[in-house]
Amino acid sequence: MTALTLRQSRILAGRWRGHIEAPGGVAPRVEVLHGARALDDVTLTEEGSGTWVAEAAIPPDVLADGVLTFVVRDASSGESIGSFAIVAGSAAEDDLRAEVSLLRAELDLLKRAFRRHCADTSPGDG
Repeated sequence: MTALTLRQSRILAGRWRGHIEAPGGVAPRVEVLHGARALDDVTLTEEGSGTWVAEAAIPPDVLADGVLTFVVRDASSGESIGSFAIVAGSAAEDDLRAEVSLLRAELDLLKRAFRRHCADTSPGDG
C-alpha cells in the first residue's frame, strides 16, 4: 500500500498542481496518466514537512469534448493516489459521467497491474 496522499489539487492556466504528502522526507515518484498516456514533465518541488508540490502541463492535444479523466499515481508502486477530471465542450448532464470515466480509468490501471503480476508470477518462469 502506498504511503502517498494527494491532499489538494487544482488546474490553473493549463497546468495541474497537486500537494502530495510523502512521509520519510524522500521525494516521491509521481506520474499523471490520461488513459494509458503519461503526461510529460511532471515536476516536484519540496514544500516542507514531507509535502511536495507536483505540477504537470495538460497537453492541448488531449483536450476534446466530453469528460477527460486523469489519474495521479505513485510511480513506484503503481497505486492510484488521486484523480481529476476536465469537462470540455457540452457540459455533462451531471457528475455521473465523470464518475464512470474515472472508474473506467482506474479499472484499466488495475487490469494492467493484474496482467503484469500474472506474467511475473506464472509457473514455468525460470
